[in-house]
Amino acid sequence: MIFDVSHQTIYRYSQPVSISHHMFHLSPRTTSRQICHRTALTVSPAPSINETSTDFFGNPITFVALQTQHEELTIHSRSVVEVSPPTTPEPGSTLPWDEVYNAVERDRSPLGLQVLQFAYESPFTNGDADILEYAQKSFPPGRPILEAAQDLTSRIYNEFKYEGGATTVTTTVDEVLRLKRGVCQDFAHLEIACFRAMRLPARYVSGYLLTKAPEGREKLVGADASHAWLSVWCPGYGWVDLDPTNNLIPKDEHVLLAWGRDYSDVSPVNGVIFGGGEHVVDVSVDVRSLPDTGIATMR
Repeated sequence: MIFDVSHQTIYRYSQPVSISHHMFHLSPRTTSRQICHRTALTVSPAPSINETSTDFFGNPITFVALQTQHEELTIHSRSVVEVSPPTTPEPGSTLPWDEVYNAVERDRSPLGLQVLQFAYESPFTNGDADILEYAQKSFPPGRPILEAAQDLTSRIYNEFKYEGGATTVTTTVDEVLRLKRGVCQDFAHLEIACFRAMRLPARYVSGYLLTKAPEGREKLVGADASHAWLSVWCPGYGWVDLDPTNNLIPKDEHVLLAWGRDYSDVSPVNGVIFGGGEHVVDVSVDVRSLPDTGIATMR
């Protein structure tokens, strides 16, 4: 499928900002099953420095420095992305989960070392013993890794309530486990914490999800939102995506933006400002499917 993705963020400050530096993860990365045909990123006021690069995990990043006094900052990313469905292994054919860590730890290739780093705790996935206890219910000895992973995904989907405003960006996985509610970011962090408690490599994925309007109604422009899910490592197959918010393996309606250990590695907008006082943030996201000829339609 081909998507036109629009992501606009507006910061409004109560006092002028004199200088600000920002790093953006707003350009979808190209992978074996996703092609980012083009991205246009506009920032207002115009930055004095505007540089593109890649971060430690290979995600595209943009660094900007604004040296013009401003009370409002607008960041608008527009991308055309082509997504193909994955080839997913039969869950029962995957390696037993209790053999995965040793298989990864013995692999001294560059890929093996890259995978191994995702088996350890990170700032947003540092849980206590209750996380391990919760995870163990899906991991009896010898169970195939993807079969166990899908069971854990299903349990989170059925036992936790999606509720915007119930958590914040700083809510810990221990609090999410206790509250039994949250949003996609919380559920991704919780499932990753469970995998890592079992010494299984899992990574955080940020991106977008094509949402559909209720039957008989038109979809509202800008009514979509950023989305988060995760990937688990299956030796012999590679990374397999899991979406605990929707209890599924993402196909071709999830647009990948970036991946890392957790949200702190891939937040869409990050940075420091001098001045500004209090501020409010408005975010508008729109994901539209395009016909096959849509690659050339972005203006």
